[in-house]
Amino acid sequence: MAIHSLPTRPQAEPYEMTARLPPPWLRPYVLGWAGFRAGQADRSSRMLPLNAATLIVDFTGLDAIVTGPRAAVTFSARSPWRHGVALGLTPAGMSALTGAPLREVTGTTVRLDDLMGARAEELTGRLTAAAGWAERFGLLEERLTAWLRPGAGRDELVMRAWSRLQDPAGPPTIAALAGELGVSRRHVELGFRRVVGLSPKTVARIARFQRTVDTWRRPQARLDTALACGYADQSHLAREVRAMAEMTPKQLFAFVQYTDRLAG
Repeated sequence: MAIHSLPTRPQAEPYEMTARLPPPWLRPYVLGWAGFRAGQADRSSRMLPLNAATLIVDFTGLDAIVTGPRAAVTFSARSPWRHGVALGLTPAGMSALTGAPLREVTGTTVRLDDLMGARAEELTGRLTAAAGWAERFGLLEERLTAWLRPGAGRDELVMRAWSRLQDPAGPPTIAALAGELGVSRRHVELGFRRVVGLSPKTVARIARFQRTVDTWRRPQARLDTALACGYADQSHLAREVRAMAEMTPKQLFAFVQYTDRLAG
């Protein structure tokens, strides 16, 4: 699951997170889910670029929300989320769960009940009442399996193209992607604007950045391991990390490693 946000500075209390992959039949729709507990209330946050949607249910009385894809880092003076679950939704997952294309939440945040009606209250209530993470993740699996409508608003070509751009071994250019799919580059670009709300080039850049952050989270990671994520050289890596996170690679690497070790 992609990293949604990081605190803007190391916190005195740990941020706890328990992440899991969904079962195979849900993976075209759900990137993963995670339980979280923040050690400090109203901390400031660095919201990292994403090319998917994030559904967040907080157990402390806040409205459940969906945050959409975003092409650039943003900063929040206070992050109210304290204790809850988050799950990443692919474009296919967004349309199958809510009936709406991903572009409707791109660059913004929407209340879950505006997208799902009474099901949002049911999901929040049942997750809050559950005994622990295992029960909550089981509940998510059961409810999503029941609620997903795979044909709802689905553009098969765009879904396939989006998935290919998440793959480190995917096509090196958008023109190559279009050729692989048997359509024009213009056709791919228009489809992404219509369904995702971002250009395919932007989706590919964000995917590469998120692979880098995920690589750097691993305990044995080194700064130079990010070059295997698709960057041409060190200067390319430095430019992209500055553009995506407003940090140097060294700063982001050190911060992600520190945060991950606090997570437990």
